[in-house]
Amino acid sequence: MPIDFDLTPDQRKLKDTAREFAREVLRPAAEHADALPDPQDAFRAMKPVYAQAAALGFTTMFLPREYGGAGASNVDFLLAIEELCAVDPGFPTVLLVNGLGLLPVLWYGTESQRETWLRSAAADTTGDFLAGWVVSERGGTANFDHPSPQAGIQLVADRRPGGEYVLNGEKHWPCNAGGWDLRGADVNVCVVRTDRTRGGQEALSAVLVERGTPGVRYEVIDKMAHRTCQNVTMTFRDVRVPEENLLARGEGDLLINRAFTWSSPIASIAAVAVARGAYEFALKWARTFTGAGSGPIIAHQAVGHLLAEVAARIEAGRYLSWKAAHYMDRHPGQGHALGAMDKTFCGEAMQRVVVDCMRIVGVNALDRKFPMEKYFRESMVFPLYDAGNLAMQRRRAWGVMADASFSPDVFADSDPFPFTRAMEGFGTVAGERRP
Repeated sequence: MPIDFDLTPDQRKLKDTAREFAREVLRPAAEHADALPDPQDAFRAMKPVYAQAAALGFTTMFLPREYGGAGASNVDFLLAIEELCAVDPGFPTVLLVNGLGLLPVLWYGTESQRETWLRSAAADTTGDFLAGWVVSERGGTANFDHPSPQAGIQLVADRRPGGEYVLNGEKHWPCNAGGWDLRGADVNVCVVRTDRTRGGQEALSAVLVERGTPGVRYEVIDKMAHRTCQNVTMTFRDVRVPEENLLARGEGDLLINRAFTWSSPIASIAAVAVARGAYEFALKWARTFTGAGSGPIIAHQAVGHLLAEVAARIEAGRYLSWKAAHYMDRHPGQGHALGAMDKTFCGEAMQRVVVDCMRIVGVNALDRKFPMEKYFRESMVFPLYDAGNLAMQRRRAWGVMADASFSPDVFADSDPFPFTRAMEGFGTVAGERRP
């Protein structure tokens, strides 16, 4: 297959549809919601937009056709997400988390679980269905694969006679999990500890917690950015779920790594999109603003050089994201190091892009009637969320690169390179290299 960056006619149509939706439907709603003081009100204000996104197939386009989805490739999803995030990155996070919640069911679930939840999600065209991805905890999740049972995931699921699990503990930051009315997402995929005596590589599983399950309490987190999506603290007190809702028993560590690998290029292109939005505004500003001089400031070498650097970083980030997504399309369940490199590079490079664009606009970048203030707030999210860059992302790339069979050519040659448990555990114990 030749190296080819051309979009197909269908991909161009998808991009155009997503751009029109972002500018005509998403932008006015997001501007209104972002300014609302109550975070749950801001999230609920986006439901009509979500309903229109569902009607267009955006909310589950990543699901395979055999379960009612569009069968879109990872690259296809990135094309749509970039257009949405260039207007508002919070709302597309709702779509991303649908994938984080539903794809583990595809990868690890039983056929009955797939039929129930994947088909229900794909059939929704009214904007009601939400899936939650429930991993992070108040004490942190970066060391989920720590060898000690007292570290890592501490939401415990104890098996009881009679065929059920009882959950106790807390999760912090899950997105979508509270649902539109704080009675829960339709299904929350919760990573839990099913063995109190073992470390993170043996003790973790996942359970499907259905909407309205008694014993779960949701408290909305008030964030400075991404205000059009919902994050909550979930408290579990003797929450009972049937044993048939268990999946990935003893393989929760592998599930976490695979899910955050899938989401890495999506989070990366979201960062690229926010940087693109800031760049487009700064370029237009530089072409028209004179700074009380005799001509537009783009005629000044300092501004021209800085804009050239900004544009180059955006192009580099976009193509690295496309590369990571393309690799994952060719090798499903792989690309852990490449995805992590993409996420860390884009999340941090794009912060610099936004700041440089603010320097070009000058003090007017602080004026809230212009969009730069929002781009700055949103850009702060990317190194911190989706398996934060200083936590799980770099550690996953480290583990892969430390493997004796890894070659620096593997991604350039697009060769398969499966992820194994031998690549986990690095950095979980301070001062020691594990495993």
